[in-house]
Amino acid sequence: MTTTGRTDDAGRGTAPSGAPPSTGSCAPGPSGAGPAHGTHGAGPARGSHGVGRSRAAVVAPRPRSRPRRALVVGLAALAPALAALLAAGVPGEAARTGTSAGSAAADGRRSHEAAARPPAAPAAPNAPAAPETCEDGTPAAASLRPSDAAGEAVERVRQRGQLIVGVDQNNYLWGYRNPQTGSIDGFDIDLVQAIGRDLLGPDAKIVYRTIPTDQRIPAIRNREVDMVVRTMTINCERRKQVAFSTAYFVAGQQVLAPRASEITGHDSSLRNRRTCSAKGSTAAAAIREQGFGAEQVLVPNQLDCLVRLQLGEVDAVVTDSALAAGLAAQDPTVELVGEPFTTEPYGVAMNLEDEDLVRRVNKVLDDFRSGGADSAWRTSYDRWLADVMPDRKPRPPAPQYRD
Repeated sequence: MTTTGRTDDAGRGTAPSGAPPSTGSCAPGPSGAGPAHGTHGAGPARGSHGVGRSRAAVVAPRPRSRPRRALVVGLAALAPALAALLAAGVPGEAARTGTSAGSAAADGRRSHEAAARPPAAPAAPNAPAAPETCEDGTPAAASLRPSDAAGEAVERVRQRGQLIVGVDQNNYLWGYRNPQTGSIDGFDIDLVQAIGRDLLGPDAKIVYRTIPTDQRIPAIRNREVDMVVRTMTINCERRKQVAFSTAYFVAGQQVLAPRASEITGHDSSLRNRRTCSAKGSTAAAAIREQGFGAEQVLVPNQLDCLVRLQLGEVDAVVTDSALAAGLAAQDPTVELVGEPFTTEPYGVAMNLEDEDLVRRVNKVLDDFRSGGADSAWRTSYDRWLADVMPDRKPRPPAPQYRD
């Protein structure tokens, strides 16, 4: 699988994982998203938060033969470099302004004993919130029935000869820039490649456009991308603006905090604390609805929240449990606390007018899920998520339809 031809800032050709190094690279994201820097197979990549900001927040790939403990400790060592870059000032949005005095003192709150402990896996959901039901009486995650028919939207992709997909490059294990290869890898990317092969054949050309969380819907509605595959929660409000596939994963909002912290979850322990979430995320909406007196800080992407937590600028991160697990895998001094308090089904988002493309993607998802322990879904889960998720018998969510 390759991407369309383009060069990075150094004029070097780039390509995704498994593709020849000279075939292409990721395109810049829309609406203020910066180019997805990094050269495939040409040394360490330059990470970007999608808005031309900190370039040090790059996570290493997860070698299957290397103990996980060594990986997370090595990544935690990046914190000083991140701190130095962000100390120059990274804009955020908060309910009330002001920065934390003495980030070094905040870092000191994390004891050496806490750092020495292995990272904790997120707690398995106990009794998450019931799935949302929309005004038409259908579950939020219900989509259109699958079909392999090629309508107007599918033909548009084929005539163009490439699939343009909005993704993340900072979401470890889901969609992240691999600093060793320069490619974007992760669970979401495996799904993108399956969709590309179905629409365009085994040598499908895919353009990955890195998009901030709050620009996912505008990018779809403005037809800057054909679809977004970026751990995007399906809900009734979003379903009014974009079309979704059936769910391919289910997570829940959870709190990530330092191990030495007294924060115990989404509860009164958040009072007078600063929580960080991505702008435009369902986590941000959940804390606005019930924040237990916390001050909310909003940033472009979840990885920005981990950096702020490492700097002591916030006290906790609120995000999807699956995303938080990826953050915890990068820093052994933080852990997920409490239980997930929402239900977050992830879907592929597309334009409302592209019903044939929605049905075609649902057909791909049927194939992606099928096969039990030998399915493409399970293979991807075992590759990316098995080490950090609590479910030892994972299975994809059953598809729901409204037609």
